[in-house]
Amino acid sequence: MSAYGTTRHHGQPSANSTPASTTLFRRLTWEGTVPLEIRVDSKELPANSDRGLECYYIQAPRVSYLPLLMPEIRRFLMDVVFDEAAGKMLKEEEWWFESEEGTLLKWHWPIGLIYDNHIISASIRPPSQTSTSHYNLQVTPLKLILHLASPPTEKLLLSPSAESCKQAFMGQLKEADFVRWGNTKRMTGLRKQDQDGIWEGIKEHNFDDYWRVASKIVPTTAPARSNSPPPSTNPSMHTRPPPADPQSAPDRDNAYNVRSVPVRLYLPDGPVMQDVVPPTLEDGSAHTLVHYLSTHLPLLFPPAPYSGPELAYAMMHGVLVPPDAEMAWLGACMAGADGWFSAVANTLDLALFTTIISQRWRRLGVEELAPKLRIESTPDARSLPVGGDEQA
Repeated sequence: MSAYGTTRHHGQPSANSTPASTTLFRRLTWEGTVPLEIRVDSKELPANSDRGLECYYIQAPRVSYLPLLMPEIRRFLMDVVFDEAAGKMLKEEEWWFESEEGTLLKWHWPIGLIYDNHIISASIRPPSQTSTSHYNLQVTPLKLILHLASPPTEKLLLSPSAESCKQAFMGQLKEADFVRWGNTKRMTGLRKQDQDGIWEGIKEHNFDDYWRVASKIVPTTAPARSNSPPPSTNPSMHTRPPPADPQSAPDRDNAYNVRSVPVRLYLPDGPVMQDVVPPTLEDGSAHTLVHYLSTHLPLLFPPAPYSGPELAYAMMHGVLVPPDAEMAWLGACMAGADGWFSAVANTLDLALFTTIISQRWRRLGVEELAPKLRIESTPDARSLPVGGDEQA
């Protein structure tokens, strides 16, 4: 069994002025792992393979990706499972994963997101089979089937290789950059060395190397300057990037001054919701998670006043998120390595979820709901989710 207990390499502390509390939560997010059980499809094992050892366990980093696990899995299989001659004939770029239930896995999703989405979807049962507490999710290995040939390219769209994964990852960073600032200048302004370095930080699971570059594009939670003007109540301020005044750089880079927080809400066995999420509301107050959820899914998260039983909850990186957490802070401190705050919503049971979603479709209509639903059918980010072209 392999485990990524801590960051593999420890470089010098970053020279930026990120608050210690922000660094703490970023590191806690980075160090999260999930258990995986990887079993080779028995029908595809090469001749003379040891069929009693075709299962491999790994504690994989949440921020990593399935294609990045391939070299380690291959070493294990070559050492103890495959016949040497037959193993050399296998092409790693043709390997692909599906769940034990036969669901093709989205290789361009972070491993932690795959795990949370699968565990929550599997936890939804009819009321008679539901646990008395819907927080009672069992932490068990996610069972994956590894196929050694014939990848379904019509469904995978791109070869699940490390290079394709890098392209998808950089596309997600660029899309998140546009959502935050209204343009992608921070990403496109990175040197080639920095762009390669941020990906190497993911590959090597190196927190310091990753954040040495990511700190240039992710907003800070440092307090605004004392002479900064109060937040504007003009809604249009949330639809355009802040002015490019060099003297206002400390405020411009603050998490509460971004155009929008990059947020995706994943529903069990359902669509991915993505919408404009300003860091502050029109009255200048902070935009909280409970406000976001009750606005977008009021049937699952009823707005106040509501005194009934809790119908659903949101989880990210395997932990419950406090309802009063501010979206700007979450986007700066607990976003994934791809720049997105990805929350997974869980309901009491599948029947409730199906009823609520169908009611929402009927109530809002296709025209109103469609812009808020982003079905991730492609691993790259050619289309940007927020209206308007890039602003200069």
